[in-house]
Amino acid sequence: MSRSLLLGLLIFVLLIIGLALLDGRFFLLLMPLLIYVGVALWGMPDTIPVRAYRDLQTIALQEGDSAAMTLKLVNNGSAIPVMEVHDLLPGRLRVAEGITGLVTTLSSGSAVEVAYTLEAPRGAYEFQSVSVMVSETLGLFHRSARLPAYARLIVMPRARRLRPLPIRPRRTLGFAGPIPSRQSGVGVDFYGVREYQPGDPLRRVNWRAMARRPDHPHTTEFEQERIADVGLILDVRRQSVLEMQGTSLLEHGVHATAALAESLLHDGHRVGLLLYGRGIEWVFPGYGRLQNERILRALAGAGPGDSQVFASLDFFPARLFPPRSQLIFISPLMDGDYQMLFRLRVQGYAVFVVSPDPVSFEVAYLRSSPLLPLAIRLVQLERRLLLQQLRQGGICCVNWQVHQSLDDSLHTAMKSIWHAGLLSGSK
Repeated sequence: MSRSLLLGLLIFVLLIIGLALLDGRFFLLLMPLLIYVGVALWGMPDTIPVRAYRDLQTIALQEGDSAAMTLKLVNNGSAIPVMEVHDLLPGRLRVAEGITGLVTTLSSGSAVEVAYTLEAPRGAYEFQSVSVMVSETLGLFHRSARLPAYARLIVMPRARRLRPLPIRPRRTLGFAGPIPSRQSGVGVDFYGVREYQPGDPLRRVNWRAMARRPDHPHTTEFEQERIADVGLILDVRRQSVLEMQGTSLLEHGVHATAALAESLLHDGHRVGLLLYGRGIEWVFPGYGRLQNERILRALAGAGPGDSQVFASLDFFPARLFPPRSQLIFISPLMDGDYQMLFRLRVQGYAVFVVSPDPVSFEVAYLRSSPLLPLAIRLVQLERRLLLQQLRQGGICCVNWQVHQSLDDSLHTAMKSIWHAGLLSGSK
């Protein structure tokens, strides 16, 4: 029970008893209480003349890093005897150091600061307001308000470095890169031998061939290596997002996408990103560190999508990606997805699928039961059939056990893919 309510109840009881008994002594007892209430009302501020200003050390950081927040409150009116401040933190933000509130007095024209350090998992967070409560010195009455103080913090996924990914799109760009183009030019891999032409540098003369036929000199040709257009597609459809005990399979997909983007951009490729499931959330293709920053910022806000239009891959916007480019899907895969993936391959795209395995992810959280091994085996056979259909259709597919290293899983799968001949050179 608050002090003001208790005091009001006491005054009411004394007043009723005094009137009932017609005893003036009870009215005398009321006088100190009424004076106490009057002093409290006289000292109570009429308004809350305080303005809040927020200073965030950085607007974007990676998981595991921290950001310093400073909240400054300035009194533009009369003195405030007692002020209680609580900053309202959004989402899953955690205070690593410092405090988010205080109780203080604030004279006219003065200011007070609240400073603390934040940590948070991946996500986009918005600070909207600060909760302030002012009261008079006696603490009998108070007035509350929320002062606007906006700021935005983006926590981006931390990308792990991957070894170069040997993609083979059907079309390359005219810049030097890591992809063999099946054309002669500047490179390091042997391409062929042709007859010497005036102007060929002497260091490219094939002296072995010339030793056999001194009258017909030959020149060694090397295979050009170029970069490519790569489109990363992260599946955020609600139906494909599996959550177990507070852990989401989507988080593994986000981190895999971040790692792939970092690796591909490091190799010089032009990379774009599409978050498929909530609408057309699209990062236009680009190069370098700035593009990597754009992609990480988009991945920071990636969450399950409830769009009915994009519940399946039937409306996949293939025209966003350049013709005959490399598409990399990061998805657990759903029944019926293979049909659109086949159509994309027929349209000339090189399709590569990195599929976080939902079966092994879910099994790790299930309790043991007599029928569990049989159920697991049936689900694994169903998934194996889906992956086999994709591979038979010429689509490279990596079944990623999320408790294992993505880098090791990719390159182990690549070896078998190369032996199967699914990766064809670009044209």
